[in-house]
This record gives sequence, C-alpha cells and structure tokens, in this order.
Amino acid sequence: MDIRVAIFEDNLLLRESLYQLINGTAGLNCTGAFANCDDIIFNLKKITPQVVLMDIQMPGMNGVDAVKMIKENFPETKIIMQTVVEDETKIFASICNGASGYLLKNTTPFRLLQSIVEVHEGGAPMTPSIAQKVLEKFRINSPVSSKELDDLSHREKEILECLVEGMSYKMIASSCRISIDTVRHHIRNIYEKLHVGSKSEAVIKAMRGKIV
Repeated sequence: MDIRVAIFEDNLLLRESLYQLINGTAGLNCTGAFANCDDIIFNLKKITPQVVLMDIQMPGMNGVDAVKMIKENFPETKIIMQTVVEDETKIFASICNGASGYLLKNTTPFRLLQSIVEVHEGGAPMTPSIAQKVLEKFRINSPVSSKELDDLSHREKEILECLVEGMSYKMIASSCRISIDTVRHHIRNIYEKLHVGSKSEAVIKAMRGKIV
C-alpha cells in the first residue's frame, strides 16, 4: 500500500514540484498540498497522511508550532521538517515538539524520497550538518543520570545507538541480524526502562546520558 504524504509549503513552485515528484514515485501518494497551516487539523483528518513534509517558515502558524499540534492530534504521523537555513533554535524546538526528521531544501530529490520511506519505517533522517548540530547540542547540555541507561542490556544499548544514528527498524534488524519484530520488542523495553514514550525522547535521553 502506498505511503500517504502531505505537503505544507508556501512556495507555490516548490509545492507543485514536490507534489509531482511524490505522485510520480511508485509506493508514494501525495494526498494533499497546502500553502499554510490554517485549518491544519481539519485538513489532516480529511487526507489522513502517514508522513508530513513541513516547511519551517510557514505564514501564519509556523512549522514548529504546527508540528506540536499535529503530534497532539495525530501521534502516529511522522513529520519531516524542511528549511533553507540551519537555525539551531528552530531545529531543536521542532525535534522536541515531535519532528522525526530534518532536511535542508537543497536535499536531492532521491534523498528526499528515500527519507520519506525511512521515516515511515521508523527512521529519523537528517541532513548530515543538521544531525551534527543536534548531537553537539545535546552532548554539551547537562547530562541526565546514567542510572537508567545502565539498566539497558548490551543489545538494547546497541539498538538505542542505531536509533540515535537515524536508522529505521528495517536497517536496525539488518545491522543486528535480528527480525523487525525483535527490534520492536527491544525498543518497547528501551522506552519502558528510560521512562519515555517516543523515539525522539529516547534519542535525546541517550545523547544527554552520553551513551554515544
């Protein structure tokens, strides 16, 4: 079944280009493209996307606030932020609000399409320069207590490191030579031991605890 994608981009030319790119790709289906975030909840209820491409500089409600609203109403929806400028404050705010990926707008079409599939499968795709900023930011923050991380098994720590690197469940299964169901089982255990409810929270806690 095709992955349902929604686009929020105020630049008409770019919005139409993304729409055509996604709909012209096997396995993907763009169910809606919007110039602003007005009526975002109403619109998402109608088109039920699994992945959202969100421009961070949207008119009216900005992309950062839109992410928070989406995750509060549709917690299973994956969101990839798109931006022209590497604004650290907005990057971290987006991630804390629930964004699963962060790409610069000069990302190649191939990589963008690949990222949509990755985030749908549980990955956290990021432009390398942005990923580096995220790692540096959380590593210099005051580390959390390592007690919770110490409670993780060797395999759970290995899988958590894979999550920090942005790997999808399928990639983790291949790297660790285990089934995807086993990956899911370990991740559930990781969430329980770290007292978190999402991948983003687990990754942030891992980086603050200096597991990586």
